[in-house]
Amino acid sequence: MNDIRVLIADDQALLRGSFRVLVDTSPGLAVVGEAGDGAEAVDLALAERPDVVLMDVRMPGVDGIEATRRICGAPEAEGVRVLMLTTFDLDEYVYSALRAGASGFLLKDTPPNDLLTAIRVVAAGEGLLAPTVTRRLIAEFARRPEPVRTLMRELDGVTGREREVLTLIARGLSNTEIAERLHLSLATVKTHVGHLLTKLAARDRAQLVIIAYETGLVAAARK
Repeated sequence: MNDIRVLIADDQALLRGSFRVLVDTSPGLAVVGEAGDGAEAVDLALAERPDVVLMDVRMPGVDGIEATRRICGAPEAEGVRVLMLTTFDLDEYVYSALRAGASGFLLKDTPPNDLLTAIRVVAAGEGLLAPTVTRRLIAEFARRPEPVRTLMRELDGVTGREREVLTLIARGLSNTEIAERLHLSLATVKTHVGHLLTKLAARDRAQLVIIAYETGLVAAARK
């Protein structure tokens, strides 16, 4: 099995070096490049096509969110997934990063083993959000005005059961928790998630969260 190829983008050389040592000494992971700013991250991502980019949010020039937008929007970078890292647990960063196409969002004080797990989860095509980030994201959407009802048409073709699964994904539940809540097998939940990704043209689970809120599905479910 090939190693998961990782690109590290952070404007702090010391932090990049620390991440490199952590990743390179972990079985099944390998660093393929380092970038000191967003523009360099984009160039390296398109050239190297890593499996995962560890992307800092705040960098000089092109920031991490704009770099993520460029990477995720480039056809030649298809399959490259971005895991955002920041010291700032702020709503606007979470929302902007996910809208830009990020597959995950973690704080820089995340324990090393959890970061390594996150890289593997994102590389496997799953979205990942730190629990505190998920709670803040949900709270942010809850404060926003209810979306225009016509947006619900974007969910045409999604079955009732799939909408239930999507609602629970948006509320931060794992597949195992969804299976328990809906009294389904884990395999059945995974099948529903797969159908949702296909029908909604979502890159991963993190994108499903955005879709659930922006279409008004979760707000509608709370009434």
